[in-house]
Amino acid sequence: MQSLKEELLELLEKDKEFRHAVAGLIGYKEILERITSLEERIVSLEEGQQRLEERIVSLEEGQQRLEKGQQELKRLVNVIAHRFGVISEDAFREGMKTVIEEEFGVAEVGKFIIEDEEGLVYGHPATVEVDVLVKDGKHILIEVKSRISKGDLAELYRAGELYTKKIGIKPSLVIIGGLVDEGAKELAEKLGIKVRPIIE
Repeated sequence: MQSLKEELLELLEKDKEFRHAVAGLIGYKEILERITSLEERIVSLEEGQQRLEERIVSLEEGQQRLEKGQQELKRLVNVIAHRFGVISEDAFREGMKTVIEEEFGVAEVGKFIIEDEEGLVYGHPATVEVDVLVKDGKHILIEVKSRISKGDLAELYRAGELYTKKIGIKPSLVIIGGLVDEGAKELAEKLGIKVRPIIE
């Protein structure tokens, strides 16, 4: 072993090419070690970034739940306030724009205003006004009420009949409201009206 060491030392001292080759091997080993260390650091950074992204996603989901909760609270406050006469029907309808947007993907709907000479809707000649939405070729009549009664359903149903008679297209019927009177849902099913309550 000692003899081998002496030979190697002599080669390093006298053989320039051998000396360069050994130096190159030593440098290559150091480079490999540094690359390995750098790769480990990169993996650690990627893991840290993944944990950070997961926290960001969690925060975004929490914010969405909070915003939804705030909207639900606002609707409930509107319902209660209207029930005790604090806000008007128009103010309640304005507050329901968010519900309409969730239901149909749009917040604004048009107005269907037409003279009902035969008294089909109210039992006597009158001007009938109802919200109408035309989306993807489908006509939808929408009524917003703070409280949905059987009378509201019957009125919307007759408005749908008037619309069919005047426009020549049978519309879908949707009523959105804060509270639903007892028996109203059963009548809505019979009349083919979709009920979207804000609270049960």
